[in-house]
Order: sequence, then C-alpha cells, then structure tokens
Amino acid sequence: MITPECLRGLPLFAELDDTLLHAAALDAADVHLNEGEYLIREGDSVAFFVLLEGELAVTKEVGGVPQSVDTYRPGDSFGELPLLLGTPATVNLMALTPARVMRVEGPDFMALLGRSELMAATVMANMTRRVGNLQRLALETPTPVTFLIGSPDNLHCFRLRDFLSRNQVVFRWLDPGAPALACDIPAGVEGGALPAVILPDGEVLRRPHVREVARRLGLQVDPALERYDVVIVGGGPAGLAAAVYGASEGLCTLLVERHAPGGQAGTSSRIENYLGFPTGLSGGELSARALRQARRFGAEVVTTREVTALEPGPDGHTVVLDGGTRVHTRSVVLALGVEWRTLPLPHAQRFVGRGVWYGAARTEAPGTRSKDVYLIGGGNSAGQAALLFSNYARRVSILIRADRVEKGMSQYLIDQLRAKPNVRICLCCEVTALHGDSHLQALTVHHSDTGQDEVVETDTLFVLIGADARTDWLGGVVLRDERGYVCSGLDLAPQGAWPLDRDPFPLETSVPGVFVAGDVRRGSVKRVASSVGEGSMSIALVHQFLALRDQSGQKTAESPPSTPASADRTNPAD
Repeated sequence: MITPECLRGLPLFAELDDTLLHAAALDAADVHLNEGEYLIREGDSVAFFVLLEGELAVTKEVGGVPQSVDTYRPGDSFGELPLLLGTPATVNLMALTPARVMRVEGPDFMALLGRSELMAATVMANMTRRVGNLQRLALETPTPVTFLIGSPDNLHCFRLRDFLSRNQVVFRWLDPGAPALACDIPAGVEGGALPAVILPDGEVLRRPHVREVARRLGLQVDPALERYDVVIVGGGPAGLAAAVYGASEGLCTLLVERHAPGGQAGTSSRIENYLGFPTGLSGGELSARALRQARRFGAEVVTTREVTALEPGPDGHTVVLDGGTRVHTRSVVLALGVEWRTLPLPHAQRFVGRGVWYGAARTEAPGTRSKDVYLIGGGNSAGQAALLFSNYARRVSILIRADRVEKGMSQYLIDQLRAKPNVRICLCCEVTALHGDSHLQALTVHHSDTGQDEVVETDTLFVLIGADARTDWLGGVVLRDERGYVCSGLDLAPQGAWPLDRDPFPLETSVPGVFVAGDVRRGSVKRVASSVGEGSMSIALVHQFLALRDQSGQKTAESPPSTPASADRTNPAD
C-alpha cells in the first residue's frame, strides 16, 4: 500500500504538504513487478507512474527492432507524455529487477498538477526531456529499408509490392521509368533482371519468389512443430481472433496464411464502423495490431504457405501444406475468408496489375495521382476506396449497377462521398468490356437506364464487386453449399451430415473437431466485427470439444506439450 511516508523522500513530492501527500497516496495503486515483466507496452493506455524500487528498461521499436531509450531508477516519474498529449504509450517499460511502482490514474494526476505549481514544472521539464530523447532516437537510429525495383506494369513486381505492404514490411518502391525515382536506384541493379529486391543488408534478389523474400526478411514460413492443439487456416479477422484467443488460453496454436495476415479486410482503406475506433482505422492497421497481439501470446503465424488438404482422423486431423509439409492437430478452425470476385469479361485477367486491381490497398493511392480513376462496386469497401483515392486522383467515378446507392452502402459514406467535388456516383452502370494492349486504356460502360454504351478512357480500374469462397481444396471432406461456403451447426441436420450421437457445436462442421468462422461460413454476416466474434467463439468451442473428448477417454495421441484450457475456463477480457 502506498503511504505518505513512501513519497516524502522523493524529489517530485518533496514540496507537497501533508494534505497533498495523503491525497496522492490515497489515489495511487501499488504495483509490484517481477524481473522481465512489462509495466506497459507501446500502444497501451497509460497512467502516471513513479518508480519506488528497482530499475525499468525503456525501449521503443524502430523498424521492428527494439531500441534502448532510457533506464528509470527509484524516484523517476513517467507517463506524463502520452497523458498530456492524449496518445497511447510511446515506449515499452520492462522491469530489469524486481520493481515497485506507484500508479496514478489520469484524472487524479491532472488534479495533482493543478494543486502544485512546482510538481507541474517538474513534470513539464521531464516531458520536454523525453520528447528530445525520442527525437534523437528517430534521427540517429537508421530504419532498415527494403527496396523493390520494378515497373508498375510488371505483374511480378505488383505481387511483391502487395506482399510487402500487407505484411507491414518497411520498403521503398523505385520505378526505373520514373526519372525522379530512378536516380535513387543503386548502380548496377537496374541493368539486371527485374523486379529486384534489395534487402537491408544490401543483398540483391533477382525476380525472387515471394516465399524467398519472406524467409530472407525473417518472416516465418515453416511450422516449428509437428503437432498442435489447434491449426487455424486463414489469417483474416476471424483467423487472427482465433489465434489471439487460442494462444492466450494455453492452446498450442498455429495459423497458416497463404499471402498476408488481414485477408480481404486487410485491403480496406478505411474501417469506420468497427467498435472502439471512433475515428476509424485501415484494414492494414487492424491486421498489424492483431498479428502483434497473437505473436505476443505465443501463436505461430506462418505466411506464404497454402493448405492443400485436410485429412480427418480418429485421434485428430492432419493439415497438409503445399510442398508436402504435414502438421497434426487436435482441432482445426477454417477461417479462409473469401476472395474478391473477378470480372467476368474476356481478357480481364490479362490486365490484372496492368490497370485492373482487385481491392483497394492504401499503397495504391499514390499511383492514382492526377488520374481519372474508376471503381466498380456499391458496397462500403468501394465507398471507402473512393474517399481515399479522391485525395490523389483528378476524378473518381464509382460505377454501380443498382439504381440507388443506398442499397449497398452505409449512409455516413454516402454523405462523405457527395461532399467530395471530384467524386461521381454513377448509377445503373455496368462495365461490359476492357480495352488496351499491354495495359488498360479504356472501358465500355453500359447504362441500363438508357440502354446506351459509353467508352471512357482510363488506365486505372479498381474492382470491388463482392467476394466468393475458394474452398475447392476441401473436396468432399466437409459439407459445403453450392457456392462453396462451409456448412456448420444447424445446417448439418437437414443434410444428415453429422456422424455423432451428440449435437454439433454451433460453428462445428460435418467433421467433429473442425470448426469454421468468418466470411467462409454459410450464412455469416459479412462484417469485420462478426468475423472477430466468430473467431474468438470458435476457440471457446474448441475447448469444449477437447474437454468432451478427454472426458470420454478419446485423447489425441501424442498431443503437443501444452496445457489446454478447460471448457469452462473464463475468457480473458477483450
């Protein structure tokens, strides 16, 4: 318990009278840390702290690498910077030794400052010093940067660019055809085969496979173990939520993602209606935070690997990855998500990456500068993309087949779009042809209300016309509907597809112990929040399934050395 005597000898409180000392002690929490334990991590909500005993290491991640900023010792106070600026924590604080910390919540801290001018002056001096430390760190610590050299018309270059950006790799793309950028290309690189990737250590990779780039950049591309409690297939919001809850609740957890964590939602330029983020955030930001969270709890996240088969067994299941890697697991969560629906037009595939883009990642926005950009789609994703591109493009035209934009888009987006002078919402419009040689040059737009066709010139078309389930690899293993969506729970009864005497769990597929979550589930609500909810719910059901098997004596042979939570284990707070 914090007492006035604990504070009386500290410089920060030296000039406070007994009344203020008692007030400060009364409002404070007494926090004890073990060696190696974190007080706060970068991005956490914060309070005001005073270190009473021990030492704390102050670090900040720069380019994914922790950098030392300072060391706090008894008597040091901290936390005022994010509190006064209204931001999350800007650094990590970890105990170097057993430590004791006084914690004062924000409102109580502000009340103390208002009652002591000397304390306020000391706190402001500390704040100024810490801002200077962060500035020096930013200027003096070189950020490792990966360079990508290639033409915007090169499909291989586009795939590498998409992979790097969606995996949160700091990189710079240099187009040899742009004089302002070509001058930054190292000598000798442009003359060889392109695209080329220059790693932070200077090594040049010519026309590399995405997996090779991932491995050389330190991303995990192979499972570390042969057996897991749960294998999650797909790294969208549902899969990431399942990984966070699975690992945090003691399950040995593996997530396999073939491209980049985030799935289709990761390409969204802005998500404004996700609970708890009143100003919105991009799909990439949400995915990056969830990925860090999953890894912090110990989940393995493997990228650039595709699951090619699922083999059910009496004592668990086998997940087969491309290349023949086999992983055994006690349970499976299918969180495959969906993929953007492609244009059903002749030669459409030829223009992908050469003027036609599926989805609308933020990294594509600078490429629309001063252009006439067209988008196909009437949903929220198309609306958010149009808002993003309107900040760069000369004009953005949204082509919608429906006669009312309100049929597919939220009102808040419609209002924002109508307030943009360079955005057009074109109703009753459908693209019927693409024109161009090696690159898109024009579109044929059919106006269903007049029956007229119009040819418009553009070299940039973003397609956001819904999505489809890609589950052919599941074959006849689990029950799917005619569109490839995976059936679960009550959907199984009419099909007579459930093999056990007990009822299936709500998200359980026709194979006991195999669950489905998110957009790929038949009847799912296509929203990020619902996918996150189903992903976390799937882990609760995995616990119940494993507990039921253990109770019936059907334990999985040679299960991994972990301690799965019981079915009635209380979930941690979100």
